[in-house]
Amino acid sequence: MTEIIGVRFKDVGKIYYFSPNKNTVKCGSHVIVETARGVECGEVVIANREIEDDKVVQPLKSIIRIATDKDLETQKKNREKEQEIMKVFAQKIAEHKLEMKPIDIDCTFDGSKILFYFTAESRVDFRELVKDLASVYRTRIELRQIGVRDEAKMLGGLGICGRPFCCKTFLGEFQPVSIKMAKEQSLSLNPTKISGTCGRLMCCLKYEQNCYEELLAITPKVGALVETAEGRGIVEDANLLTSVLKVKLDKNPDAAATAFKREDVKLIKDGKIRIKKEEFQALKGLED
Repeated sequence: MTEIIGVRFKDVGKIYYFSPNKNTVKCGSHVIVETARGVECGEVVIANREIEDDKVVQPLKSIIRIATDKDLETQKKNREKEQEIMKVFAQKIAEHKLEMKPIDIDCTFDGSKILFYFTAESRVDFRELVKDLASVYRTRIELRQIGVRDEAKMLGGLGICGRPFCCKTFLGEFQPVSIKMAKEQSLSLNPTKISGTCGRLMCCLKYEQNCYEELLAITPKVGALVETAEGRGIVEDANLLTSVLKVKLDKNPDAAATAFKREDVKLIKDGKIRIKKEEFQALKGLED
């Protein structure tokens, strides 16, 4: 077992493990740590605890110290400085006439590096821009092109549900979401219905997917051949949540489908969930 604390550097960002270095650290406190980007100040979101060794990426770095009032003041000044740098960043982009949109600025705690986040439709040659920014700030400059999901997470906003974006409020990391999930949940494959403000598949499709997979495993699918109390038939519709199947009976093919509960039918040959080629091609971009 290894003793760790969990540290986060951004609101709702990824949690990183560090060794408490024999300190007892409470949630909500701040610590100074060394990262791949340099020395950083982060918030402790997981207090001292022991976890399995195989869940820790070795070597596990130790915290440098628990943040002092002076450290917190430095962190505050860095956040204020980032707002001013953002204005300069936007101005420099305009001067260099680059097709890019400034999104966020991140100054490392020790001032050794400034990260500039932006979005663009295609690759951008920003070498001259980097030189210009380096001449202004006299420190290491790094420009990072991010995707639309990361843009939404950084900027925030309201989803079609009327609530703040999940990625901005509680999702530490993005989970893969696929068109297959929308199909299995019997959702309309209309891009405006299943995509978020970022233009990609809504993250919330993932939340109930495990439940749908469990129900799919015990429910005949559309196209399945089943035996009912009134004879054999083909499933025309399956409501996973209510367990109601609509079956077109072989003995009366011209009549409307008859409703049966899932437990009242016997599966003979199951159907398959298929996504039409034209549907997949139309929605493929939503998965990126």
